[in-house]
Amino acid sequence: MPYAQLPERTVLAVTGDDADQFLQTLVTADLDQLGAAEMRPSALLTPQGKILFEFLIGRIDGGYRLDCALAAAAGLTKRLGLYRLRSKVAIEPEATAVFALWGEANAALAGSFVDRRFPDGDVARRYGNAPAGIDAADPADYYALRVAAGIAEAETDYPGADAFPHDVLLDQNGGVSFKKGCFVGQEVVSRMQHRGTARRRLMLLSGERHLTPGANIEAGGKTVGTVLATTGADGFGFVRIDRLADMLAKGEKLSSDGVPLTATIPPWAGFSLPEPNQAASGTGTEA
Repeated sequence: MPYAQLPERTVLAVTGDDADQFLQTLVTADLDQLGAAEMRPSALLTPQGKILFEFLIGRIDGGYRLDCALAAAAGLTKRLGLYRLRSKVAIEPEATAVFALWGEANAALAGSFVDRRFPDGDVARRYGNAPAGIDAADPADYYALRVAAGIAEAETDYPGADAFPHDVLLDQNGGVSFKKGCFVGQEVVSRMQHRGTARRRLMLLSGERHLTPGANIEAGGKTVGTVLATTGADGFGFVRIDRLADMLAKGEKLSSDGVPLTATIPPWAGFSLPEPNQAASGTGTEA
């Protein structure tokens, strides 16, 4: 099975005596649960609980590696710098190539880091040099793999400032800890979790023909979501699951730009649609 270089991704290194405490009190993932040969999803939120930056995080000597969108790297560096104050940490970009590997054997290669967003453990990251002895693939092949799995990335698939962690299923894949204590935006995200008020969710889409990113998802003449990423007739999008449940109960069908489609929950995600009308009374910023 192949690997692909990901030119739209880059790396920041956060190192120093205070790196653990510094990041643990900022980002959504629990770094105490982070293993040595893995990359876990995480995010830095606004105080209002929306995603400011989303990334993968893993351990390196003396600190952590943040694997983020190239377009977001400068902003993430600046934002972390604002929080640094007197902490003994260095935040520096690394001029290193980012690779994705897939297939069980490749994910286990020495020097690879398992990408925990994928449930089967057969997708990994590698940094620096390309892996030897396996075939290179087009980055579009990895993109198709990621889209089929329902794994969204900020900047590439959605603007972070418009999404809560629950929207992109960070609560489902270990990207948010509800046990470790305070982090930026924690109060809002925890309230959404414990009250069950997450109304917008990422769902897999399958159309009868080509789907268009950015197009509305509609049912009964009303908008229930937005297509985010596609590979032909398949993809994923944001869906208001409260509205979807009500419309499905009425027997209404989904479509986007006139293309009939179905929306399903990613197999690895544990959420479910609410009972019809249950969420119609939901109000507030969590909607």
